[in-house]
Amino acid sequence: MEAIDEPPSCTSNLVIIGRNSRGNWVAQENNGLFGGLFVSRAQALKYALFENGHHPETIVLATTIVELDMHRKVSSPQPANNAAMDADGSLQSRAA
Repeated sequence: MEAIDEPPSCTSNLVIIGRNSRGNWVAQENNGLFGGLFVSRAQALKYALFENGHHPETIVLATTIVELDMHRKVSSPQPANNAAMDADGSLQSRAA
């Protein structure tokens, strides 16, 4: 049986690019994994391509206002056995 490769869009992060209410360019991954503010659309696009593994098909140019949300909670894998999350969210290394 032949293995079927998933299209890049299934394994890459969807990135939204648009302008915020102040006119700055914003690039943000749909789940909040990464994002930033930029002075030009070209720089936002360059950043998005770098962060998503050079998959232009996963980049969406928004026609509405896009505000950068750096407070979005992202589900992440549990820390390794010798590390634990502190109450403030910082990773603390612990002896076994």
